[in-house]
Amino acid sequence: MTDHVHDHGRGVLAQLAPEGRELKALIPGVYEGFAQLHSAAFAEGAVDKKTKELLALAIAIAVRCDGCIASHARGAALNKATEAEVAETIGVAISMSGGPGTVYGPRALAAFREFATKPQ
Repeated sequence: MTDHVHDHGRGVLAQLAPEGRELKALIPGVYEGFAQLHSAAFAEGAVDKKTKELLALAIAIAVRCDGCIASHARGAALNKATEAEVAETIGVAISMSGGPGTVYGPRALAAFREFATKPQ
């Protein structure tokens, strides 16, 4: 893989981590509340975790959030999503978000491939 591909997965998360830790130290209650919300939203239920990660990936593409794309591409890989499932998810995101989806969708696929080939 090229360095360019790594810019959309682990590279994005590595860049955001120190900034996130710094802010978390200032507002720990907000981060604790968000962690609880995240755990509840992504828990196994009527909708399985893989599907929830794919939904989040599509939303991340639509809202153009590189950190969210990296995080949910990793989540999709960890929950055994296939490349075909990710590609179809990206197709829905493109349909719902238009042109920006054609920019952030390929980033999502690159991030997923990075995590799928070397899981964390």
